[in-house]
Formats: sequence, structure tokens, C-alpha cells
Amino acid sequence: MKKANYYTPVSRAVKYALASSLAFGVYSSSVMAQEDAAAEAKVEKIAVVGTRSAPRSIADSPVPVDIIGGDELMKSGSSDMLNMLTTTVPSLNVQTTPISDAATMIRPVNLRGLSSDSTLILLNGKRRHRASVITFLGGGLNDGAQGPDISVIPGIALKQVEVLRDGAAAQYGSDAIAGVINFVLKDAADGGSIEVKQGEFYAGDGTSTEIAANVGMPLTDNGFVNLSMQYKNADATSRSVQRGDAQALIDAGNPFVAPIAQVWGSPKIKDDITLFGNAGLDLGNDREAYIFGNYSERDVTGGFYYRNPHTRGGVFSNDGGATLEVVDTAGLGNCSNVSLFDGTRKLNHNEITAAVGALPDNCFTFFSMFPGGFTPNFGGNITDTSLTAGTKGEFKSGLFQGVFYDFSGSVGRNESTFKIINTVNASLGPETPTDFEAGKYIQLEKNFGADFVKYVDAGLANDVAVAGGLQWTEESFEIVAGEVASWEIGPYVSQLTNGSNGFPGFQPDDAGLNTRRNYAAYVDVEAEFTDKLLMAAALRFEDYDTFGNTTNYKVTGQYRLTDDWAIRASHSTGFRAPTVGQTNVRNVRTALIGGELVDIALLPPTSPVSLLKGGKELTPEESKSFALGLVYSGGNFFFTADLFQIEVEDRIGQSAEFAVSQADRDALRAAGVRGVESLSQVTFLTNDFDTSTRGLDLVANYSTSLLDGRSTFSLAYNWTDTEVEKFTAVTGPFKVSRLENDLPDHRATLGWNQQWQDVDMFIRTNYYGSFQGVHADDPGLVGQGSAKVTFDVEVAYHLNDSFTVAAGAQNLFDAKPERLPADFSSILGAKYFETSPMGINGGYYYVKGIYRF
Repeated sequence: MKKANYYTPVSRAVKYALASSLAFGVYSSSVMAQEDAAAEAKVEKIAVVGTRSAPRSIADSPVPVDIIGGDELMKSGSSDMLNMLTTTVPSLNVQTTPISDAATMIRPVNLRGLSSDSTLILLNGKRRHRASVITFLGGGLNDGAQGPDISVIPGIALKQVEVLRDGAAAQYGSDAIAGVINFVLKDAADGGSIEVKQGEFYAGDGTSTEIAANVGMPLTDNGFVNLSMQYKNADATSRSVQRGDAQALIDAGNPFVAPIAQVWGSPKIKDDITLFGNAGLDLGNDREAYIFGNYSERDVTGGFYYRNPHTRGGVFSNDGGATLEVVDTAGLGNCSNVSLFDGTRKLNHNEITAAVGALPDNCFTFFSMFPGGFTPNFGGNITDTSLTAGTKGEFKSGLFQGVFYDFSGSVGRNESTFKIINTVNASLGPETPTDFEAGKYIQLEKNFGADFVKYVDAGLANDVAVAGGLQWTEESFEIVAGEVASWEIGPYVSQLTNGSNGFPGFQPDDAGLNTRRNYAAYVDVEAEFTDKLLMAAALRFEDYDTFGNTTNYKVTGQYRLTDDWAIRASHSTGFRAPTVGQTNVRNVRTALIGGELVDIALLPPTSPVSLLKGGKELTPEESKSFALGLVYSGGNFFFTADLFQIEVEDRIGQSAEFAVSQADRDALRAAGVRGVESLSQVTFLTNDFDTSTRGLDLVANYSTSLLDGRSTFSLAYNWTDTEVEKFTAVTGPFKVSRLENDLPDHRATLGWNQQWQDVDMFIRTNYYGSFQGVHADDPGLVGQGSAKVTFDVEVAYHLNDSFTVAAGAQNLFDAKPERLPADFSSILGAKYFETSPMGINGGYYYVKGIYRF
């Protein structure tokens, strides 16, 4: 092998350990022990994502890659990986989702303004399974998305995170349209740490307690086992005011209405436990085995919409609040509805109570059970497990001599059990339970891969890296029916709705298992033609047993103008396959349409009613990406600027809501959907719109000696603009507006990390540009949010080599998000637009103690 230049900063042994056909960062301490300290230091500062060849420094990468160290991630009050990443990668956005069905339990993430399932997630370089939750509410551009659950990954388990901000479907397969995030687990064979952290929002709620630990142990003399755990609890928050209609009830003398009838805030998280393990063993003769995986589980409970005891259709009233609906439990024929008016005068609470109390014993109205109305709480249990194992090394003889290999298999499973409490199945009348288990979604994925790399002497500046491989994947999505009472059609269905109100349970007809398989083959070539010019190309073919096959390519290169300056560019095509869940999911949910709560049926896109309204079989999204960048890396200063454009055709999203007529209800019954009497709207997932996203990423870092210590300054800026190029009425103008305007066009962070002998200080400034304020997915509750600036700070004191104490704050000065106009707040009782990019909870302070051993 020829002498390495600045494009290949590591030796052949490290090439074997890190680049042998995409072990991607899974390297053992035993291999590292073979390298000298200087080489090891270099390895720690390079990225393995984005290349099939040897890992490269981020300055030498032909595509933009951010590397975030585990220690940097932990300088945050939040223990949620989503929040940790958004404060360090401005092109990554996460919105709060206070009332949004299952999206409350698993929040979606957006890279470069695209949906959460347009970013591929890797763990130690291997594809991470997606979550079982499909987002239906509160996401805007995420409506219908099914991405992985990043929040289960604890910061204490991570060595670093690599964010590839470039289309990479030709290298990694489906989902990598926006980019790739690779989480690299710690691999130390000794030492560890224990961290205890507690914090609370300035408002006095959301108190969280977290215990996290990491330990490295030897596995014989030639391997390692590195284990991490995290356990946390977090109380709910409330950023609410009293709803106008609830206040009117209180003013009319109703003492049963809660002080805050409807809560907007973060959900309660209970017994959130995560276990991660990572192990490697040197088998000798340039062979290595590895295994890693996780078990995670948590209970989540969040708020839901308030049911007004005078007006809620299908429970209290069927005529908009003119009368209370009364059912005859004995069939005596002596029941009639209770009028809420005396002529034109609205009765007060005492008068209504008296009228209800005068009904015969066999006459029942839900007003007597819930005179103040009720607010369901929605949540459930999320369980996530995964296991990946493999072996890698180098063939030493025979036909494949000199070829590096990596054979791996993985399985990942995510189960969401949905529960809704403090609600009713109204069609059961007085016999209804008030707590329901509404069923489950289960996502299961299996992957097997064989990857190879060969370094070929072609007479160029360095050996040509030729990579190739095969991959087989099986993905299944299962719906498990809820308990009978959650979907049962009770005896009073002709007057009152059936199913657990707010989130009806999955019916037996909805339940079932659907499976899809696909295989892929790829080739990837990377060549350094001269000491200045690096070029790479990738080609990938994938075949799915559902919609067919797709072929994608990528070309990229970097040209070094001087020792310090370089330019880089890339062009690629990509795709995102519709998931099995998106193709087969069924659901009934409650949403706000025109200020009124309505039940909406989400049906498969090929159901009879969906076809009637414009639905069709889902096909892959297809993309084209272009990027051009400039890199400077001289002395202690590092700077990159990257322009990008991503064009996506046939994007998958949730359709607009369509009215359900009586003829439609008849068709729904024929399609197997029961309890359709209460449905007034229907929606489905569809390939209906094209988008063009363009933007600019700026990243700069500078290190120097300052104030008798060591200072590191970092700047990251992102500008992203999305335009919907084509759409139909199936998507609708409101969805277009959300796609184009919900996220801020401009995001930036400026950080200062100062280190002295015994004290560390970290300050970060966050800038959020203006955005479209939307609340409750209601086109009638839309406004404009202004730009905001927040500050984060942490100060740590090292008592000795083992003990550290720290205190910090996020949003130090308690900058408030954009408030809803007063008339909007009165409708639903919320203070802030839920699309606020800085969140809605305000300032948060915390203290923590760290013990290292």
C-alpha cells in the first residue's frame, strides 16, 4: 500500500478495524491497543459514516459530516436525545407535540426540513429499526411519517454521534434522503461513570430525576464489554389557561369543572429505563466478533381534548347543546332529552342538574356521570429492543485474499401499547368502563448483510477502495386489537358513539400482521487520483416484494486547493420506500376541525372509501440531491459552508380530511370498519405532492488559550427553505402551508466552552427564526411566530479526579415562546403555538453529580 496522505490519516490496521466494509465505528479496544497513542488520537477525530473506505477526518470528507462527542452531548439539562441533538445541529428540528395521539409518546425529528423518516438512523453503523408509532397529529410535515425512536438512546452510552448532512440512499438504502445519523456506542474496556441529575422548569413543574451509569470491562484479554443504563422519571408540564367554554360553565355555577379543563404541555414519563450493551472480541488472525443491543421501556401519559358536558356530540348532546341526550336503559319508553334552554335563556347549572335529577331511574345521561365534563388522558407503554451481531476481518488466502469482510445480522422490535383513561364508551351507557387498553402497534425488522472492501493498487496517489455487498431485510407491522370495551358496539349506539372516546380501540377486523421483504446489492468505489483530488461513486439496486425495484446512484468528490482550503460537491438520487405500517395502518382519532371535535377514520390507501376519495397504492418517494461546499482547516480554525438542494417527488403524507356521507358509511361497513355511525371525516396516506428544499449550512470551530484556560468556540448556522412544487386537493392548501412555513427558515447556535484546571464552563446561544404558528392542526388557529434567542449555560467544578458537580440552565433567561392571540387561547386553553421551535415549557434549571472511575 502506498504512503497515506492527508486523505488517509490512519494506518492499514485501523483501516481494517474501522472500514472493513462498514463496521462503521464498531471497533474494539483490543485493536486500538495495537496502535500507538498518536494514531489513536487521530482515530477519535474522524468519521466513519459517509464512506465505504477508511474513516476520514471531517475536513477531508467529500460530504458534510458533524461529529458530536459524547461529553458535549451530556452538557445539557435534557436527557432526551432529541433535545440534545437539536441544540448542536441547527438543521435538525424537533417540535413539541402536547396533544397529538401517539406522537406525544414518540416525537418525530426533522433534518433539513424533511419528514422524520427521511433521515436514516444507524447504531454502530447498522440500520436502526423504526418505531411502531405513525404520526397522525401535531406534526405538520411529519403527518404519516414512521421514523425510528431516537429518544431511547442515552447520552451516557455514546462515544460520539456522526451526522451526515447529505443524501445517501445509494450507499445505505431507503430513508437516507435528508441524511444519516450514526450513533457510536462507547467501547472502552475499563473505567466508567455514574451520573445523577435532577431538574425542574422555572414554572415549578416538569421535575425530572435521572440516574445514568456506564462501565467498561475486559472480555478475556482480547475484547471488551461496555454497558450503559439510564433510569428517569419526569412530571408533566402545563402551559395552559382555562378554556373559554369551561370558564363559561364555571361562571354559570358549575362547580365540577377542573381549574384547567385541558392541559397543554409535556407528558408525564414514568419508569423510563434503558439498557445498552456493546461488546467486541479479537479472534486473532485479523478477525473480530461484535455484538450490541438494547432494552428500553417507558410509560407515557399526556393530555387530550376536553369534552364539554353540554355540547360534546355522541356523548352528552347530539344537537350542538340544545338538549342533553338521554337513553332508556330499561326500554320503558318514558325518556326524553333534557332541554338546556328555557325559551331563549340558557339554563344555569343548578337548573340543569335539577332537570336531570327529575328523570326516571331508567333514563340515563352522561351529564349525571360527568357534570363537569371530562378530559381523557392518552398514553401507554413503549418497549424497544434490538440485537446486532457479526464478525469482520480480512481474508488471508484464496480467491478473496486481501478482502475485508463484515457479516452481520440484526433484529429490532418496537411495541406501543395504547391506553386512554378518564373517558367512556358512550354506547355502553352507564355500564361503560372509564379506563381502556386500546390495542397495540408492533414493528419488527430483521436485517442480514454481507459487506466487502478491497484496496486495489491502480497506480494512483493511493489505493482505490472498492466496496460491495448484499443486504436482506424483512419488515413487519402488526396491529393488536384492544380490549373489547374499547371498541364494542353497545346497546345505545343509535344515540351515542361507540369505542373509547378520543381514541377508539383497534377492532378485531383491524388487527393483523403484514410483512414485506426486500434485498439489495451495492457497489461503492473511492479513488484518490492525485494528492489533491478525491472522487467516489456508489450504485445501489433494491428489490421489494411489494412495489418492485429501484436503482440509485451517488457521485461525490473533493479537490484540495491548498493545504488549508478545499472544495467539495455531490450529486445523488435516492428513495424512501413506504413502510408496511403506512400501507396497512387503520385508526380512528379525534381532531379539531373548524373549532369542533370530530372523529376521523384513517384507512389504508387502497380501502374502498380511500379509493373513492382519490387514494391509491403507495409507491416510493424519489429524490435528487445536489450539494456544493467549501472547507477551511488551518491551525486551530475549522470552517465549512455547504449549499444543498433536495428535490423529492411523490412524497408520502396524510391526505386532507374528507366528509363522510351516508353512502360512504355504507361503504365503510362493507370494508369492515365497524362503528362508523360516529365518523364524520376520513383520511388516508398518499403520494400526492412534490417538494424542493434548498439551504445553506455553515459550521465553524476555533480553539485558543484564553483567560488562563483553554477556550473552544463553535458556530453552526442553517438556512432551509422548502417549496411544494405540485399537489392536489388530496393534500390541500393547509398541508402545503405547514410544509413550507412551520419550521423556521433560519437556525443558529454559538457555543463557548472554557476549561480551567478545576472548573469548566459552557455557554450556548440559540437563535430560532420566525415561523408559522399553528395550533391543534386547525387551519383556523394559524398565526405568525417571531424570531427568538435563548441561552444555555453549565458550570462544572472538579472536586478531584473522580468527582464532579455541575449546575446549569436551559433557556437561562426564560425567553417565552410565541403566545397565541387571546381569542385563540380562549378556544382551547393554550398559551403558546405548539409549533414553537424553542418548545413551550420555558426555562429549565438542573444540578448533577458525576463520579468517574
